[in-house]
Formats: sequence, C-alpha cells, structure tokens
Amino acid sequence: MKRAPHVPQRTCIACRQVGGKSGLLRVVRTPEGEVRLDDTGKLPGRGAYVCSRAVCVEQAVKQKKLGRALGVPVTDEVIAALRAAAEQD
Repeated sequence: MKRAPHVPQRTCIACRQVGGKSGLLRVVRTPEGEVRLDDTGKLPGRGAYVCSRAVCVEQAVKQKKLGRALGVPVTDEVIAALRAAAEQD
C-alpha cells in the first residue's frame, strides 16, 4: 500500500483556517528586514501566510495582522502586490 505524500499545513493569519501551503500566499521578512511577497515559498526569513481570498487579504491589512506577524510595518507596495495576487486566484 502506497503512502500519501506529506502536504505541509499552514494557518491563515486572517481567518485562522488551516490549509495546504500551496494554497496560501506567503509574505516574508527577509534577514535584511525587507518585506516582500514570496511567490516561490522558499525565501529565507520570517513568513506569514494569508488565504488567497480577497476577504482574508483585506482583513489582514485592515487589522494590521501582517505587520504584527512579521514584526515590522508592511509597505503599501507589498499590500498592493498581495491584493493583485489574491485577485488572480
């Protein structure tokens, strides 16, 4: 009997729903302190995950959950990139 492959589970910081890592958007604070959207999911640094739904992205922005999770303020450019990524999905 073949074993099912392991799928990493992550929690959305907005709705707290647990899902597969590939279904969430990752925002990362790099070791240099830069905050950016991580398309690959492999950038080094502190990461925070948000569902790809627009509602979750807006909640994370409105309640400043991204900045709190990453420990630094999130720029408008990163927020715009996150919103654009959520619209694509």
